[in-house]
Amino acid sequence: MQKVKVEVEWCNKNFAATLGSNVPGCVLVTAKTYSKLQKEVKEALEFHVKGMVEDGDEVPQWLVDGEYELKWCITDTASLLQSLEGMTTIAAISRATGINERLLSHYANGIKRPSAKQRQKIVDGIHHIGKSLMSI
Repeated sequence: MQKVKVEVEWCNKNFAATLGSNVPGCVLVTAKTYSKLQKEVKEALEFHVKGMVEDGDEVPQWLVDGEYELKWCITDTASLLQSLEGMTTIAAISRATGINERLLSHYANGIKRPSAKQRQKIVDGIHHIGKSLMSI
């Protein structure tokens, strides 16, 4: 089974996704929420493949047969934090990381970009929250 990389970024108060280079052509999808983006990427890929086949374009057989899985890659901190909406809060992430809520909000809205070290601190804090929930 092939993997199709889906790169996700936060752009103008929307999630934006592009598909990996093993999918011929260009597919770009935007949505207000991460869950809606996940649904719409699947639909857009199926529509794209169907259209390519109907147009007589060369399409890998594994793509035509649907023998692939989507590999989600959240590429920026804003989309990472935005994707957690409904599962946790900026306040909880702040407590887990020790990073000021206002600064986290700036990261979540794409106003500021964290350093690699600061991003790792955020990821570690999110993992800490997840582990705490899993222990219940």
